[in-house]
Amino acid sequence: MTDLGSDLGPIQLKNPIICASSEFTMTLGGIRAALKAGAGAVVAKSVNEAPGAARQLDIAEYVMLDSDWAVASWERAGLEASLFCRSGLAQTPLSEWIAMLARADAEARTHDAFVVGSITIADAAPAARIAATMEAAGLRWIELNLSAPHGREAVAGAVRQLADPEAVHDYVAAVRSATKVPLTVKLTSQSGDPLALAEQAIAAGADMLVLMGRFQGFMPDIETMQPILGSAGAIGGRWALPLTLYWISKCFKALPRTTPLLATNGMRCGDDVIRALLSGARELSVRCSRGWKRTACARGLCGSTRSSGVRRTRRSVTARSRPSNAPAIPGTASSAEPGGASADQKNGQSNSAPPRTSKLSIAGVHRRGTPSVSAANPIPHGTCTDAVIVRMLARTPRAG
Repeated sequence: MTDLGSDLGPIQLKNPIICASSEFTMTLGGIRAALKAGAGAVVAKSVNEAPGAARQLDIAEYVMLDSDWAVASWERAGLEASLFCRSGLAQTPLSEWIAMLARADAEARTHDAFVVGSITIADAAPAARIAATMEAAGLRWIELNLSAPHGREAVAGAVRQLADPEAVHDYVAAVRSATKVPLTVKLTSQSGDPLALAEQAIAAGADMLVLMGRFQGFMPDIETMQPILGSAGAIGGRWALPLTLYWISKCFKALPRTTPLLATNGMRCGDDVIRALLSGARELSVRCSRGWKRTACARGLCGSTRSSGVRRTRRSVTARSRPSNAPAIPGTASSAEPGGASADQKNGQSNSAPPRTSKLSIAGVHRRGTPSVSAANPIPHGTCTDAVIVRMLARTPRAG
């Protein structure tokens, strides 16, 4: 059997792939699908206490941009496509969401995996209370998301992105004082000194760091001469891999040797997994937000992310002084469907760009053409989501 076990200090994972917080992990069905696919951990969609953040879901929208920065259909989006979106929190009572996560984490134990509760911050004190409630409900692992790209555009009091080292320290310290379970802190690179953010997060009690969150961006449509989405939005894609790995490598050299670093934003194939591990990452936090043809994914993973490659990579890092389709939004019903990073408002702008993809109504929200993925139907025919990456990586036979 393949052994891809990973040591994150207080957390031991069966493989180096974490299904990151996204619309895919907005429902119990999506979380179960990721667990079934073989993820070592699944980070649930982020939540916070702010009603303004919940209202942002009313204007949530997602598109894929091709290499020419034009809106592309989900089916034709290639490896180099970028996800561009406004996101939001679901309008669901927080108590129901946390109770659902506790049930999901109990199920995760049977998969030798974890379900992680994620908190996107507005204010420090409520974030600390949410963390304490998550621990009391039985969750074994919490993520504090300080990198929400929409925080730069959101209404006051809805959600924040922290780019100041002192603020990072204060928020992390508040949450750390409220809970004893392992705490991951997700940071942004849209800061004057991301390394200072990382140092302050560790000093305040973070057990692990996730680097780096997506960027807030803006893109006009040349044909309509209007902003795509009618506003700014969060963007991520394979082009971000060198940026992510730069800060992974900087933190790898500067932080205590025992600090687990989790890479996110930019990994799209097996080779990228190896690149992240070589840069100093212990784990990969992969959003289930896009897909590509199954054959390309299989070729990349089977050719370059087999267990022997991961073992060689980890030995190399240790030797250097250091132990086709869409956001996979489940169509299954769930009693709690919170969203995550709060969206920026349209500020009076209307999205006049013609929709080039069909729209699908999911949980009362219109989003541009996204196929359903659930525990019963985890992988749509002819596509390869990140869930397939998890499955193939976890099941690749050991070489030799």
